[in-house]
Amino acid sequence: MVRRCMGGDRMIVTRLRQMSLMLFAMAVSFIGFFQMFERTVGSFPSEYMMLLSVVAVLFIILWSLLLKFQPYASQSILPCVLLLTGIGITLISRIDQQKGTHVGTRQLIWLCLALVLCCILVICLRDYRVLRRFSYVSMVAGIVLLLSPMIPGLGKTIGGARIWIGIGSYSLQPGEFAKLFIAFFFAAYLFDHRDQLAVGGKKVLGLQLPRIKDLGPIMVVWAMSMGVLVIQRDLGTSLMFFAMFVCMLYVATGRKSWIVIGILAFAAGAVIASRMFAHVDNRIDAWLHPFDAKVYNRQGGSEQLVTGLFGLASGGLMGTGLGQGHPSLTPLANSDFIYSSVGEELGLTGLLAVLALYLVIIASGLITAMKIKDGFGKLLASGLVFTMAVQVFTVVGGITLVIPLTGLTMPFMAAGGSSLIANYILITLLLIISNAANKPEPELTSDTFQYEALAVLRDHELKERAKSAAQAAKDDENQPRHGAHASHASHATHADDAEDAVQATQIEDAPTIMVDDASQPEGLYDAEEQDNRDEQDDWADWRDFADDDDSPATTTSHWPTRGAQTEQVEDAQNQAAQDGNGGTPPTPPAPPQSTPRTVKGGAR
Repeated sequence: MVRRCMGGDRMIVTRLRQMSLMLFAMAVSFIGFFQMFERTVGSFPSEYMMLLSVVAVLFIILWSLLLKFQPYASQSILPCVLLLTGIGITLISRIDQQKGTHVGTRQLIWLCLALVLCCILVICLRDYRVLRRFSYVSMVAGIVLLLSPMIPGLGKTIGGARIWIGIGSYSLQPGEFAKLFIAFFFAAYLFDHRDQLAVGGKKVLGLQLPRIKDLGPIMVVWAMSMGVLVIQRDLGTSLMFFAMFVCMLYVATGRKSWIVIGILAFAAGAVIASRMFAHVDNRIDAWLHPFDAKVYNRQGGSEQLVTGLFGLASGGLMGTGLGQGHPSLTPLANSDFIYSSVGEELGLTGLLAVLALYLVIIASGLITAMKIKDGFGKLLASGLVFTMAVQVFTVVGGITLVIPLTGLTMPFMAAGGSSLIANYILITLLLIISNAANKPEPELTSDTFQYEALAVLRDHELKERAKSAAQAAKDDENQPRHGAHASHASHATHADDAEDAVQATQIEDAPTIMVDDASQPEGLYDAEEQDNRDEQDDWADWRDFADDDDSPATTTSHWPTRGAQTEQVEDAQNQAAQDGNGGTPPTPPAPPQSTPRTVKGGAR
């Protein structure tokens, strides 16, 4: 009782701490909106007030549903996601004030839709393992979504990449949803074939390379990634898919050679693509020579990249402050270069805070992947986390000149409904998996566990008794009698059938006695034992006498009485002779004559 009270108090304290994190994230987001609007327009717009209230209510509902249906889910992920979303929409709304657009309100509407979908997913998807049943369906859905922008009349080319589909006045990026379905398929496939892929081949330069026949899956995914790069001219999406598969492959097999092969394969494909497509080559030139005047003034050159770098530099350590910078000068400042806008108005401190929030989410996902015992859940969690980590790295690395620009967007922060919804679904799946990973094991010393264990043992014992009783009843029904085998032999057509029936019945039903010396002939039984055997009327086992001289010193024999033996064998042979067209049944060999033997147990 005391332990239960202590456990209940600890749970209450944990829930209060989780609620305080959610309220703190909401308060920080609201203060950011309020300060930004006071500095830009001098008042808080009513449409933003209404939308922010709806978003706050939906976040509380989502948190409550997680407590009810996924009580052991990681509670450090959702507050971080809320803070990142609040920072992103605050800066998007800030850019709207300078450009006169309404992207911020649309982003809040997309956020409401994403939260509703997350609530439905939490309620309906109690166990993530059902996704494994639809592995190949997920593969087909992912490929269809990935290639849908290539459909004439549906796909749209924006920024040199054909990765969008147009629905009325809105544009949707189906690749964001395709990554979820591809992750489902990769997790199920690698879970089923991890043993074959883990087998090593030859060792080269200290690395144990995989076998040639095991390179098929990675070559198929590499070809698919290169197809996206070639057909859609999208370096970021192809890099994200290939990196996700290689990381999941490493988790499934534990072999570093897969990572080396994956990096070399993608690097080779990127170099070939840069020679074939001007769009990829321009991005590489802008990365290598961003401040070159020729590259800067060229169409698709480094102007956007250099402007973002100047915005980061103007922010300094603490930033210009919300509403006091000029992030709108950077092209695509609310989507591809949202990280540059954060650096300008919040400074290096704000950039590090944003990276710390991402780090908390990624670390929580990796801890979930390590704690979960189910192999499919381990691969799925690691795949989802690596997808987000690769996406953050490519965006931040592209803006800071670590790698070429890829065209990906920051999760939860950049403008765009498809990216926001897809990443919120990703986080919800990660929360569901973390619930299974953090679920405590039952206490072996608890009264409830002991009662359940005793109940299981009792049920097992009752089933065994019922099974034994049924088997005993069946044996009683099949036990031979004097006339039973005579009638059975009447249906035989040859004398051999009668003899086989006699032998089978002897082996199955004859009583057994352990003897010391089987080389001696049959002796006298104990009087009580002889009476019992006479009552049973068993068949004789004449094979024991035939092989008596070659039998070992200690054996198990089936010895009914000699009178029952002779009577039953003769009846069966006579009946078989009558039904077998005059055939003469073989005569069993006579038992050898030897000295009396001594039976184990003292009987003579």
